[in-house]
Amino acid sequence: MGAPSTLEQLQQAISRNYDSLSKRLQQVARFLLEHPNTVALETVASLAEQCDVPPSTLVRFAAAFEYNGFSEMQNVFRNALVEQTSNYSERVKLSKNSSSNRIDASYILEEFSSGNASSMNNMTHHFSLEMLNKAVDLLENAQNIYLIGLRRAYPISSYFAYSLRHLNKTTHLIDGGGGMLVEQASNIRKNDVIIATTFSPYAKETVSVSEYALKAGAKVIAITDSKISPLAALADVYFDVKEAEVMGFRSLTSSMTLAQTLLVALAYRLNSEGGIGDTKQIDWKH
Repeated sequence: MGAPSTLEQLQQAISRNYDSLSKRLQQVARFLLEHPNTVALETVASLAEQCDVPPSTLVRFAAAFEYNGFSEMQNVFRNALVEQTSNYSERVKLSKNSSSNRIDASYILEEFSSGNASSMNNMTHHFSLEMLNKAVDLLENAQNIYLIGLRRAYPISSYFAYSLRHLNKTTHLIDGGGGMLVEQASNIRKNDVIIATTFSPYAKETVSVSEYALKAGAKVIAITDSKISPLAALADVYFDVKEAEVMGFRSLTSSMTLAQTLLVALAYRLNSEGGIGDTKQIDWKH
């Protein structure tokens, strides 16, 4: 199959093969996934020191994923960093320069539709009934539900907040407005649930709030993109969502579909148990 050509492909490959790696290679894997920008910028010697392994271990890790040396793998991280730091206009220019196809609205719609359809088709096989039911159980029994998703993940948390309030669940959106992130999270207690959403490169604030919630005795539902995401180890149930990526722009379609699934399942659960009125009467439109 060859070496992964994008950071997302590499992260997926690491997730799939993580359990089969040696302990030292697992150390490298965790560091690479948690600190992608550092990997892009530092020397092999510096990275080896931070991973607490010999430099030769980094070379072996690269070879395990079919790269011809560590520098070739490091270029994948560097290209991803350029993508993150470029604004939308710069990204579009790069796409034009690297593509021989026409770039117009019709072409972009076709590419996103195809990518999103493929991503969502995989979801039905990826999330078990047990996982979904466990998440709905946690939401049903939560005294308070806290939501955090920053930057690209913000629309997911915002949609959860909007819908949960229609279900009369006590809901708190943690968005850090006015620099009040710590204060917004400070009331999380036992019997509460937090839905934390973050994708690589993982938002440190989201991870920190999730760690705080876990220490406070709350349950954690994580929506992320890798089984070795920092959220995975903190979560009572986590969903590893593989979003479509088109021309350097990553979608949120699959994550939003998962959110809608959990919310509608919760609505029917509450309705069947007398927690709310007829679900037909819930005003989902406003």
